[in-house]
Amino acid sequence: MGCTKVSPACDGCYAEALMDKRYGKVQWGPHGERVRTGAHTWNDPIRWNRQAEKDGDRPFVFCASLADIFDNQVPPEWRAEAFDVMRRTPRLVYLLLTKRPQNIVKLAEAAGGLPSNAAIGTTVEDQPRFDINVPALRKAKRLVDPLFAFLSCEPLLGPTIGSLHDIDWVITGGETDQGGHKARPTHPDWFRSMRDQCAAAGIPFHHKQNGEWIAKGWEHAESKLHLTRSGKIVSKDECDDNRDFPGVGLIEIEKVGKKASGRFLDGIEHNAFPEVAAV
Repeated sequence: MGCTKVSPACDGCYAEALMDKRYGKVQWGPHGERVRTGAHTWNDPIRWNRQAEKDGDRPFVFCASLADIFDNQVPPEWRAEAFDVMRRTPRLVYLLLTKRPQNIVKLAEAAGGLPSNAAIGTTVEDQPRFDINVPALRKAKRLVDPLFAFLSCEPLLGPTIGSLHDIDWVITGGETDQGGHKARPTHPDWFRSMRDQCAAAGIPFHHKQNGEWIAKGWEHAESKLHLTRSGKIVSKDECDDNRDFPGVGLIEIEKVGKKASGRFLDGIEHNAFPEVAAV
């Protein structure tokens, strides 16, 4: 457990809100000591693998949800032990998501090599992170031979366009409230753009959630907040007439909560996953 914030997506870190702010089990930040989770956490995959053998399937497992497995402040022996557990549970498909893709090659090699049932992914919340993280993920994919490579565009905080070459899966999602951090809205055109880019590239697209906010459309004239396609939030007083903002994709937004906003994008649930070979 524990991490250091390195990008805008970290501002609303649920793991920090839960384990640091709420329970006080670990201190977040560069001076905080990383804390190892309990034995039951390390034993769970063995049980899941046995069940997967009975069921004949290959469930996906999100690894290290309370940390970043490629954080260089994590003791290397913990990473090596985690990789050993992965190798001993070949039915499971491990999703190793990091905001530090530039660390993948070095730290994976130091831990004895990436397990063959592990996929690598990176968070891409906006265009700057796409431009930095995606090339690093591609490089890592070439060198450590993961099961597949994926992008987590959650929370999606801005329009994002770029080549998806060598990317095998894209996940999108809006932000949710975490402790004192209040979720930032996502323009639905940002989700649509990633959906359409995936369709053009033949890549599975999974839309996880819309987040706390929902777009209402101009017919709801009393809405107090509006969002431009570039991500600028403007008040009702600033935009009494849509013509004041030509061509910027101005929409009304309303905070309804993640449950009410749901998972539909233009009336469709997108639940695609990458295909993996049977064991």
